[in-house]
Amino acid sequence: MSERHGVIVGISGASGAAIGVRIVERLAENPRCAVHLVISPAAERTLTEEIGAGALPRLRALAFRDHDPFDIGASIASGSFPVGGMIVAPCSIRTLSAIAFGHLDNLLVRAADVQLKERRRLVLLVRESPLHLGHLRAMLQATEIGAIIAPPLPAFYLKPQSTAEIVDQIACRAINLLDLPDVSAPALRWQGGAAASRRPTTDGPAPA
Repeated sequence: MSERHGVIVGISGASGAAIGVRIVERLAENPRCAVHLVISPAAERTLTEEIGAGALPRLRALAFRDHDPFDIGASIASGSFPVGGMIVAPCSIRTLSAIAFGHLDNLLVRAADVQLKERRRLVLLVRESPLHLGHLRAMLQATEIGAIIAPPLPAFYLKPQSTAEIVDQIACRAINLLDLPDVSAPALRWQGGAAASRRPTTDGPAPA
């Protein structure tokens, strides 16, 4: 088998923990992918509140490696460690701001900063509403230094039939934004015209 692609998934304490879980599930399905997981202490509480007590151990079992969020000496804290990119899902405003302005006080933020300095893809599923000017400025700063801001918004044009379908579509979209060879997810795509095709595809990311 060819060498596996490392992908970092950070889960912060914002609401929307199910999206981070689904991203890890989708990546773990791919034998060519090794998931490096970083879960913040606030995210541990959110996972329990929103999904249940079994969410955290199950999520950690799916990962190739589960990193202590305060271990700044972990492999993923170094640019010399080969990974293909990182997704933070959900991404809290606190985490967004720390990434945007270089407050590297934990492994999740440090790993994100490494992706930026090494010019790798960093996808931030920022979860907050409504937004004030400080939030918008942090998003602008993160974008200017290389991050991709991808709020977890439903693709209503695909006519989702359930919350699970919405979560899966957002997760697949985030994975495909990494633009990695052999690491993609079957995102549904708009086919034009008055209706969307519901046929899954793996040949690229869905439209915004």
